[in-house]
Amino acid sequence: MSPEPAVRIDDLRTQIAHHNERYHTLDDPEISDADYDALVRELRELEADNPDLITPDSPTQQVGGAISATFEPVQHEVPMMSLDNAMDRDELRSWADRVVKGLDGSTPRFVCELKFDGLAMSLRYEDGAFVRAATRGDGRTGEDVTANVRTIDDVPHQVGDAQHPAPRVLEVRGEVYMAKSAFERLNERAAAAGDKPFVNPRNSAAGSLRQKDAAKTAARELSFFSYQLGQLVFDPPGDAPDLASHGSQLEFIGALGFPVNEHVKFLDTVDEVADHCLHWQEHRHDLDYEIDGVVIKVDDLRQRDVLGFTSRAPRWAIAYKFPPEERTTTLLDIQVSVGRTGRATPFAVLDPVFVGGSTVGMATLHNREQVQVKDVRPGDTVIVRKAGDVIPEVVGPAATNERPEGSVPWRFPDDCPACGTPLTQPEGEADTRCLAPDCPATRDGKIAYFASRGAMDIEGLGEQMVEKLTAAGLVRDSADLYSLTVEQLVELDRVGETSAQNLVAEIQKSVDRPLPKFLTALGVRHLGPSASAALTGAVHTLDSITSKSVEELAAVDGVGGVIATTVSEWFSQEANQAYIEKFRSAGVNFGDPDAAEREAAARAAIPQTLEGRAVVVTGTLSGFNREETAEAITSRGGKSPGSVSKKTFALVAGESAGASKMTKAESLGVPVIDEAEFVVLLDTGDLPDRYAVPDTADAPPDQTDETDDSLPDQPDTASARQEPSPPGT
Repeated sequence: MSPEPAVRIDDLRTQIAHHNERYHTLDDPEISDADYDALVRELRELEADNPDLITPDSPTQQVGGAISATFEPVQHEVPMMSLDNAMDRDELRSWADRVVKGLDGSTPRFVCELKFDGLAMSLRYEDGAFVRAATRGDGRTGEDVTANVRTIDDVPHQVGDAQHPAPRVLEVRGEVYMAKSAFERLNERAAAAGDKPFVNPRNSAAGSLRQKDAAKTAARELSFFSYQLGQLVFDPPGDAPDLASHGSQLEFIGALGFPVNEHVKFLDTVDEVADHCLHWQEHRHDLDYEIDGVVIKVDDLRQRDVLGFTSRAPRWAIAYKFPPEERTTTLLDIQVSVGRTGRATPFAVLDPVFVGGSTVGMATLHNREQVQVKDVRPGDTVIVRKAGDVIPEVVGPAATNERPEGSVPWRFPDDCPACGTPLTQPEGEADTRCLAPDCPATRDGKIAYFASRGAMDIEGLGEQMVEKLTAAGLVRDSADLYSLTVEQLVELDRVGETSAQNLVAEIQKSVDRPLPKFLTALGVRHLGPSASAALTGAVHTLDSITSKSVEELAAVDGVGGVIATTVSEWFSQEANQAYIEKFRSAGVNFGDPDAAEREAAARAAIPQTLEGRAVVVTGTLSGFNREETAEAITSRGGKSPGSVSKKTFALVAGESAGASKMTKAESLGVPVIDEAEFVVLLDTGDLPDRYAVPDTADAPPDQTDETDDSLPDQPDTASARQEPSPPGT
């Protein structure tokens, strides 16, 4: 039986207050954002059903959390309020309907901004000088973190010039965050020092801001995005620009030198807004910073005046929250699996939890050292993360002070759980391995990998079917798959005639897979899809590959010495040679000996406009898919690597271009071009005129190139007036 509403409401308020302190004050949350949101939503629903039980001190009536005693309190001249949330398209529509109703039927223009997963921050400037930085705190009182924020490169210490004079008082609001790349470097340093890894970029950013020593904050590589104005005072008042829309506010902020995120979007209908949110839900991992949603605001500030506020949030804005990628659950057990290379991998058996769009019952723990460093134990409440298609992982314990009595650190087994052979950890490796040549787990792992989608892509041949085949003695290695019959398969448990026929047909169909797929499927160490494609692109048959020396293989672009050595050694072993002959007898595609001549003829017909040049593509192009893009570059003599380096000739930036690649290109001076310019590059080999090297041979000795200090284009907006308003995230 459910408790009385008053009892449950009190319980929820106590829990939420506790978690507010852990999150806002201590930067050490015990539950995920999604679990916290669920508590708040339940409390709101109960209070909506029982309005007589609402109290002014309820968390639903408050903003943020209590402030820390470590820093001096700061009173916000304009409150920093929270946002209401929408969890799906229907809730977003309901909000938009309320907005239209509040505007007497007028449909507003919407502005959409990414919802950064960081720490809301208020920056105050007086006569152009940076004087104070404050956290949001409880919305009215924040913490003075000025010394630490001064160390952030994105935050200007002085603003304003003759063209853009600084106001007497300027408050810019935004988000302090830690880039994913900076977070990785932070954890690399922690690992080198033998310290525990940091849980996620958001907590790391918040903890970095609350360091007593600003030098420690500076070492954490924090960043800042601005997204709103707070207090704004011009003296005399007549100097104030006409700011009547959110877009013009962003333009004003950017003109003063503050970083404004490039993915701001202005849309006219809620359907367009919903599609935009779903786009970023799908592409959230393309960015070098964490986002957990999209913030939607009414653009016109006069319409915002009409709509007004509730006690804690504006009616003219809402946050569309993405499905949670982190949840907390109970770690039931830690077990070890052995894969195709003999690597023994610990994994977590979990109390099933819905996270990242699916129900997760198991998650990786990576290796022996990670379990020790994270110190997760059966019985712990743990944080589970699943980002997109990435394998779910246990981030760490949510709260070590709530462990079951008698809890002890988990110990990695000494022997292989599959065959009993002692496990070894090769010198210089983080992985523990079973090196037994007849280990059944290794054998099954190799066969399952051979049939996987990235290799021979044999539909219906998953791990469970492989275990049935090997247990029945029908298959000893992957080559035996091609001798299976329907009659043999129907003898297996729960395999019917139709399933058996389909599986045999799928296996036989795989003999025609391209040679790079077969090379990958062999499971030679270090030889993945990219290197397999590089090898077969240069050496078109398996027999040619096996006849090459290490030096000849290493000379292939994209292969190198390590891969060449392991490939040569693998094919030189008699057992592997016999193994390969079984595939030959089965009719597996070993390549096309005439491919080289045909490719040479085809290339001769295409102008080699990119001969020797590396062109990297990021984001989505409207006229090319990924394969077509790579082919367009390589068929013209160029290279299509996946990352930017100092050897990159150009970076092509499509829709949702990756921020990390853009940043790398900018830092290295690599030209960045759009899709139309890419088409010209393919045809002519020429970059746009803006990247042309000027001829300065006849210039006077003291003449230097002019630097374009103009700001990037800002959103196209109507003129606007200023209104102090709360932040968007």
